[in-house]
Amino acid sequence: MIDELITDFAELYNGDWKSALVVSIIILIVGIVLHIFIFKVLNKIIRKKDQFVLKNFRDKFRIPSLVLIIIISLQIIVFSFAPDSTIINTIKHVLKLLLIFSVSWLLMQVISFGKDSVLRRFDIYQKDNLKARRVFTQFKIIEGIIHFIIILISVGTALTTFESIRKIGVSLFASAGVAGIILGFAAQKLIGTILAGFQIAITQPIRIDDVVIVENEWGWIEEINLTYVVVRIWDKRRMVLPTTYFIEKPFQNWTRASSDISGTVFIYADYTVPFGELRNELTRILEQDENWDRKINNMQVTNATEKTVEIRALVSAADSPSAWDLRVNVREKLIEFLQEKHPDCLPKSRVTLESKSENVY
Repeated sequence: MIDELITDFAELYNGDWKSALVVSIIILIVGIVLHIFIFKVLNKIIRKKDQFVLKNFRDKFRIPSLVLIIIISLQIIVFSFAPDSTIINTIKHVLKLLLIFSVSWLLMQVISFGKDSVLRRFDIYQKDNLKARRVFTQFKIIEGIIHFIIILISVGTALTTFESIRKIGVSLFASAGVAGIILGFAAQKLIGTILAGFQIAITQPIRIDDVVIVENEWGWIEEINLTYVVVRIWDKRRMVLPTTYFIEKPFQNWTRASSDISGTVFIYADYTVPFGELRNELTRILEQDENWDRKINNMQVTNATEKTVEIRALVSAADSPSAWDLRVNVREKLIEFLQEKHPDCLPKSRVTLESKSENVY
């Protein structure tokens, strides 16, 4: 194969194939050296100023741009200097495919770079992160959609470079009536899932880091992709659900309007419990707890049975993890208060024994 290639070069250039090879190598080296020089300068600028945008640019484009430069250089070499032969035509075809996929890779990195540049202005880990979660969700789903379109177009373009596949494609388009119906039924679920991803991106029933209850499980929205959503359960399990789930089925979103959340604590006590003292104790507990956001402090008797009264303490916190810790602490402290100060007010069952005196004559 190598001998045939050298012979083709020799025949084309009348024995001067070495000059063509030297020119080809120079073109390739110039492209690589230029790439190295640009990113060396970029590294020096980053070390001096530590700019996020330049650092992100370097990380995103260093490898894809190098690959693209090498492929373009090889394209120039092969199409300008290489003679026509079976081997050269095969190499040209492979380079076409590599060029298509390298350009697609570079475009996907451009989208990712733009997303990172915008999202760096938003902090999703702060307490009041509603706006940040909204923007993160939109950009995450839009990025997935654009990546999907780029991959679809690149694969389609690559397939059209094969003559046999192109002919098959033309014949398929000619009979697209029946084939379209069959493919429509086969891809119905996939298309529905993708459309659900679009709908979530626009209407946003859920966002990144939302607190939700799905399938009787409490957790956070960890990932939102084009076809599925990952929910991080409180015990570190992961629940993976299709995007259609959040369009077709009911679920609870505790942070839909804001990140702050209220929580309830239920206490069951005897009818003799002093409600005033219990309310004062609740206030004292909340003022000493850093998880309380000082918005809601309420206690009510919500039910009464033949044995106990149901007391509900309503409290609030800045986010769901803080609300959980606050509820646990309030429940524990209220029970300790009853145990220490009013043990007679704990739930108990009463039995009354009555004796009848019999008259004996």
